[in-house]
Amino acid sequence: MMVSLSLSSFLTLFFIVLIAAGLSGLLFLHPRVPLSFVRIHICIVALPPMVSLVSLANTSVNGSVGPWSLDSLAWLMAFFVLAIGLIIQRFSVRYLMGDRHYRKYFTLFTFTTVVASIAWLSGDLRLMVIFWGATLVGLTLLIRLNRDWKVTSQAAKVAGRLFMLSWFSLLFAMIWLFQVTGQWQLSLALTNDSLAQLESWERTGINLLIILAVIIPAAQWPFQRWLIESVVAPTPVSAIMHAGIVNAGGIILTRFSPLFNGDIASIMLLILASISVLIGSGISLVQVDYKRQLVGSTIGQMGFMLIQCALGAYIAAIIHLILHGLFKATLFLQAGSAVRRFEVSTRVNERSSYLWIMAGRTLALVIGVAFWVMAPGERYRLISALILGWSLSVSWTQLVAFGKGKIGRIAGLSFLGGAAIVYFIIHNLFYEWLHTTVFHSVQPPMLVVIIVVCFLLFGSALGTWVARNRSSVSFAILYLWLVRLSEAKPKSVESHPNYLKQYLS
Repeated sequence: MMVSLSLSSFLTLFFIVLIAAGLSGLLFLHPRVPLSFVRIHICIVALPPMVSLVSLANTSVNGSVGPWSLDSLAWLMAFFVLAIGLIIQRFSVRYLMGDRHYRKYFTLFTFTTVVASIAWLSGDLRLMVIFWGATLVGLTLLIRLNRDWKVTSQAAKVAGRLFMLSWFSLLFAMIWLFQVTGQWQLSLALTNDSLAQLESWERTGINLLIILAVIIPAAQWPFQRWLIESVVAPTPVSAIMHAGIVNAGGIILTRFSPLFNGDIASIMLLILASISVLIGSGISLVQVDYKRQLVGSTIGQMGFMLIQCALGAYIAAIIHLILHGLFKATLFLQAGSAVRRFEVSTRVNERSSYLWIMAGRTLALVIGVAFWVMAPGERYRLISALILGWSLSVSWTQLVAFGKGKIGRIAGLSFLGGAAIVYFIIHNLFYEWLHTTVFHSVQPPMLVVIIVVCFLLFGSALGTWVARNRSSVSFAILYLWLVRLSEAKPKSVESHPNYLKQYLS
């Protein structure tokens, strides 16, 4: 009884502060409210993430209250979305000062983060679909807020059409699931007894609809166009996309993980995500526009997150989406100061550097193989071992092999060791939070995983070979194809904002 009261109390308090944040945003819209009120608004917006953090830390605040599912994953995602929203709004206080849509930005920012957090607390399929749709609407309105500029309007149209397809796909999947199981409550619809009512073709059909609903917001091939077009939106809008919106696929797939049993839907997700990893990596390498580089990186990273989900590593996917969201939002917020310095590097002892490089590659190979041997039956371990070994090899080369003298190499080794310690601490913390709430689904056959690994290795080797033969026709074709793929449509490009001419005449 005490736990029930505690759950109700926390939920009531959480919705009170959410309503207060929403009303504060609406109040700020009124022209008579001074702009200095934005400071008070930021303080009010800080309350919901604080409540969600306390709820996450309090292990007794887990369970269900009516249509709300209040487990560790729900509180974690609510805190993540609201915390990033708070940081971005605080950043925007000065960044957007002088913009004539200043007030609307804060109102829509607050609306989008509030409804996104509610979506992940929803244990009712109807509420989840409604609030997820509201999140997509909020993001679309943020993209097209400056409707006088035709470029942003065009970007919003592209995003809105694809978001509508994604939302209807999720809606049909939920209706289909209800028609078979007779349950709107997520926890009841995904029990073994309920899922036993699904025919194999029905489960595959629902899974395919969910995957379509997931890969569109994640900007996966062939639906990456909306994210590429959206770079014309203000930088804070690009940052807020990573607050449980672009990376929402990991959350949705985790919630519906009992549905996935390694069937054709999981294999399709694995293939599309693998293609997106290569395309996203290629875009980030050929683009000279900093924000488009970040967009390409996001496409690739979201592809890797969906690979984790397809292989049943949902806890790893949740860790990935949160850390990537924080990291990528930070990069977008500092995009305005991203001025690169090009320096000619001098190697004092090339032989010594080469020996350090070979030592690093050997160490990466040993650690990668050892990581896989620890649990060879887990499909995800194979790809994780590949990523771990490759990352360690690159990091070792940059931080240790090319370090300046003994001090530089010692500093590089210290950084790698510190990063490893931080990773294990974060991994254990997330595992402690999520191991009781995240279901591990059936994984695809090992043959499929091996094919995906070979595909990724082949793509990486092909890219390396083409890059080393820059005078070849293959390089020119691949380079121009990636550039064309990562550029906006001609009607979405404008050399100068023509709508500003009315203020200059």
